[in-house]
Order: sequence, then structure tokens, then C-alpha cells
Amino acid sequence: MNLLNFISQYPDEESCKLKLKAIRDKEGVVCRHCGGQDHYWKKDKWQYECKTCKTRTTLRSGTVMQGSQLPFRYWFVAMHLLTSTKKSFSAMELQRQLGHKYYEPIWAMLHKIRLAMGKRDGQYELSGQIELDEGFFATEVKPEEKGKPLKRGRGSQKKTKVLVMAESKKVEGKTTKKGRPRKVGFIKMQVIPDLKAETINERVTTNVSNKATVLTDDSTSYTDFENIVEKHQAQVIPKEKVGEVLPWVHLAISNAKRILLDIHHNIKPEFLQGYLNEFCYKFNRRYFGEAMFDRLLLVSATTKNDFRYRIR
Repeated sequence: MNLLNFISQYPDEESCKLKLKAIRDKEGVVCRHCGGQDHYWKKDKWQYECKTCKTRTTLRSGTVMQGSQLPFRYWFVAMHLLTSTKKSFSAMELQRQLGHKYYEPIWAMLHKIRLAMGKRDGQYELSGQIELDEGFFATEVKPEEKGKPLKRGRGSQKKTKVLVMAESKKVEGKTTKKGRPRKVGFIKMQVIPDLKAETINERVTTNVSNKATVLTDDSTSYTDFENIVEKHQAQVIPKEKVGEVLPWVHLAISNAKRILLDIHHNIKPEFLQGYLNEFCYKFNRRYFGEAMFDRLLLVSATTKNDFRYRIR
């Protein structure tokens, strides 16, 4: 949705509230007290009232907006900006655009939306041929590590480990429009605490179909994959051949790193997953066009907020 269309459809606070109500009416409201699904609408209070136990549910309750005091239109603007650009939008810039006095609630709002993105992508299982590798993203040093000598390479305190998985179908007899030997489907990126086999096995079991074929390098972290998926193809990959064997995993890592470096800077390790959620959500819906805003609005209206954190 372009900016002019957004302004015409959601010119004020009431138009945003009416849109959210329409989504909730369609998806259904469940009473938190008795589980009832039949409600009256209290127009004067902008609340639902359970027909069985009379418990009231606010328009925000049960959504990603629950507990927030920010105007509904702030949320709509944030979702529009996140979905209208291939890159991202920082909390500082959004605060400036909205003219809001405080940074923290704007920052929290964006992270709640990113959490909803991650939950929605978490419902999907990768299948077919899967490229898999790990990436190392630059983040701030954790407070408990400050003052200690910095390690080099993969074990550096300034690097956070991320497992990257991408559906990758071979294009028989030809390449894609951009000359790549494989066509990409969905991708997933997950922050992991270490590169131990049991850690990676758990993530693969959760996110990849057991009928899939997984393509990797010869790392010892991947030795158990034959017990998890139908087929595991591991090979020694020279550095200059990585782009040919695992093209989409490394392109995704490269693009994500570039966006994070350009837009956000100095990311704390505990918040990296949220930024990766946004990158993957938008990549996986890259052909949705203007429909991406409506889909994110639906996700936000049906995902309960459980983000609890205050900026240190």
C-alpha cells in the first residue's frame, strides 16, 4: 500500500479502530474468563461483552496491541512503514515521524510487531530441498562479557550465531533470471546459543519436514541429520564455491547483515531475533505487494502480546 492510499483509508483514529474491529468480528473473540465466543458489542465503551458471563474484552485485548497506551493509528502507521519498504524502519526515525515525546514505547511497539511476525512464520514448516548453514551477526558485547579480552573469529563476543535455512529448488537445465542455479522458497533465521549438534538438531526437527532433503557443508554439527530428515547431502565446499552450492542461504545472510548495519546499528544480542523475524517475514511475502499490510494487520489482530522488556 502506498502512502497516499494509506492516508485515504486510515485518515484518523476512528477509521483504524473500525478496521481492527472488523477483523476481530470476522476472526472471532474468545472470552478470557469462560471461553465463550458469543459477545455483544458495547459501542459506547468500544468493548465486547460475553453473552454468558458478562466479562468485557477491550478492542486491544488478545492482540499484539494489548497493554499499549499508544493510539491505534500509531500501530497502523508502523505496520505500513515496515511493509512498504524492502529494508526496515528504526524506532528513532518512527518516533521522529510520529512526533512522539518518548522513545521507549515506540521501540517496544516495533518489537511487538516483529514478535508477531516471528510467531506467524513459526507456524510454517520448510520442505523439499533445504539449504542450511550458520551466519555470524555483529551485535553488542553482553554486559557480563564487557572488560574481558575479545576473542577472534566465530567465538568473538561481538558475534551472535544464527542458524539459516532456505527452501531451495534446483532449476533443471537453466538458471533463474539473475543467473542463480536454484530457486528460493521460504527462509528461516534463528538465533542459537552455540553450534553444538544437539542445539542445531532441535531447531531442524522443529522447523524442517522429516521428508526434506538438507544440503550442508561437512561441519561436525550436522552429523545427526540423517536421523532427522529423509536425506542429508553434506560436502566439502571451497570458499569460492559457496555461492554455487548454497546460494540462497548466503545471499540471505548477506542481505540481512547489510540491512541491520545500515538501519539499526549496535543491536543487543537479545533483540537480534526480532530484526531477523522482520527480514524473513518480508522476504517470505516478497510477492504480496500491497496485500502485505493487510496480512500483517491480520497477524497483529490475532496474536496476543507477550513481549515484556524495558530498555536498560
